[in-house]
Amino acid sequence: MAAGWPVVLADGDVRLRPLRRRDQGAWMALRAANATWLEPWDATSPVPVLGPRPTFGEFVRALNRQARTGSALPFAIDYQDRLVGQLTVSSITYGSLCSAAIGYWVSRDVAGRGIMPTAVALATDHCFGPVGLHRVEVNIRPENAPSLRVVEKLGFRDEGLREKYLHIGSAWCDHRTFALTVEDVPDGLLARWRARG
Repeated sequence: MAAGWPVVLADGDVRLRPLRRRDQGAWMALRAANATWLEPWDATSPVPVLGPRPTFGEFVRALNRQARTGSALPFAIDYQDRLVGQLTVSSITYGSLCSAAIGYWVSRDVAGRGIMPTAVALATDHCFGPVGLHRVEVNIRPENAPSLRVVEKLGFRDEGLREKYLHIGSAWCDHRTFALTVEDVPDGLLARWRARG
């Protein structure tokens, strides 16, 4: 099992926990209700995927395999005990880099309530603590204003533009990279977020 996994992280009404197969109904309903809100930012494969799409159970099993091998931490985001989104710590690398990337999405009906900054702060502190990482980054499309507000609120450092960084829809899209190192938040990112809030 990966360092620091499985785990439940919480602050007030916001909780991060492992995604479960029994989340299928709520997760599928959320994605359907938020399709227009989320699809412009969802990464895609440039190579056509042949055969049937994976089932939700297969999706969860694949995430759990990544968690067991220590390459990812796939969290469901609950707000007031209701599933509202997902946050995944991916590309976990040790050795001389000790880094990971955080990706996330949240339902439009709860956006702007501080849920995502709290979730990112919880995950970042967990990465810098039990997981033992030194650096965490978030890569965001320059047009994605809501996601840009999350890293702005948390004080992530803008490290510049990565041209044609991720495939989305039918094109390779530019992303801005934002990062923090453990030295940037000696008292923890959640503490800094609370102080700013």
